[in-house]
Amino acid sequence: QVQLGESGGGLVQAGDSLRLSCIVSGRILSFGGVAWFRQAPGKEREFVAGMRWSGASSNYADSVKGRFTISRDNAKNTVDLQMNNLTFEDSAVYYCAASRMGLPMRTEGYNYWGQGTQVTVSS
Repeated sequence: QVQLGESGGGLVQAGDSLRLSCIVSGRILSFGGVAWFRQAPGKEREFVAGMRWSGASSNYADSVKGRFTISRDNAKNTVDLQMNNLTFEDSAVYYCAASRMGLPMRTEGYNYWGQGTQVTVSS
């Protein structure tokens, strides 16, 4: 059984940084990729950043390139999202997700999801 659990969300001011963490447990050897998505009120869930479980490659949404960094901590079995220079538009519930194959950018490609963590950026 695969479980994903996010932490690190909170209320920050524009320009601040925040680090989200997703702890991964279960049959992780079957993962193709791990990603962060976000969903703001009234909007669809969107891809933010992802990386192949092997670490071979990563991908970012245009809106976060240069500000967000996804990384994996093998010792802690976490996938982290470092978010710098946050803006009001980054406010959303952030979800960690894992796919069995590849690194898709659509929600349909992911098999496992965490419960989400709220990020609120005040302007």
